[in-house]
Amino acid sequence: MKAALLPDRGVVKVDGDDARKFLNGLVTSDIAKVTPDAASFAALLTPQGKLIVDFILAEATHADGGGFFLDCPRALAPTLLQRLNFYKLRAKVIIEDLSETLGVLAAWDGSAVTEYGLCYRDPRLASLGLRCMLPPHLAGAAAADLGADLVDAAAYEAHRIALGAPRGGLDFIYGDAFPHEADMDQFGGIDFDKGCFVGQEVVSRIEHRGTARTRVVPVAFEGFAPEAGVPVSAGERTVGTFGSGAEGRGLALLRLDRAAEALAAGERLVAGGVELRLVKPAWAQFAWPGEAKAAE
Repeated sequence: MKAALLPDRGVVKVDGDDARKFLNGLVTSDIAKVTPDAASFAALLTPQGKLIVDFILAEATHADGGGFFLDCPRALAPTLLQRLNFYKLRAKVIIEDLSETLGVLAAWDGSAVTEYGLCYRDPRLASLGLRCMLPPHLAGAAAADLGADLVDAAAYEAHRIALGAPRGGLDFIYGDAFPHEADMDQFGGIDFDKGCFVGQEVVSRIEHRGTARTRVVPVAFEGFAPEAGVPVSAGERTVGTFGSGAEGRGLALLRLDRAAEALAAGERLVAGGVELRLVKPAWAQFAWPGEAKAAE
């Protein structure tokens, strides 16, 4: 088993009598289903349905003081705090940014558990493993308790990328991407049956009309990874943008229809002079470039 402290992650806490109802009216997942044993992947959107910030939402037990803890990008924790306070009005909730005192540890390639911190299974994919919110100085002790090797965060990045799990700010741009483009619908981050949340109408329209033409998809390559942000081209056309890459695997935000046309025409997908090959993950339930043509 391996474990790594993730320096890019922060923690925002939402507590109070109205915390569950307050969050459920705002975010994309059904907070009624969140328990201390079951975390949820979710996001806060603009009214236009664009991603402000995505996060993993965990609940502490009553014995540990209760409350909801949002495992979010550390750089966006102040934004999340500000946005939640904007919607607070008269709700009986207390919202705090705890990123100065709590970090996030990820552990994978094993099934051990630890009593250190607030721990929860990553709700996106089982293979992403366990996550624990704890004071960063306890990371070594938690890893030892798990029987895990404490490794650099780059090892977790390579694991995440190999599984095809997007990371905001690298694989898609906050404030510009819709949840479908970040594959949130594939990772259980949107509940289409729960009722209202901010941006729901736009997101539901994309779902029911099947109009998500752009998505983050896994790719493979030989040699050094292209730089994040370089265009992905097919012939003379730009079909997307390369995101994160490590150890021969990467993620790219692609126009699926254009990628399909390029493959049908026998054109290569190239980013920064590096040829890319699409790699369909087991979690992908959308029409994959090239497959529809082959089925016809």
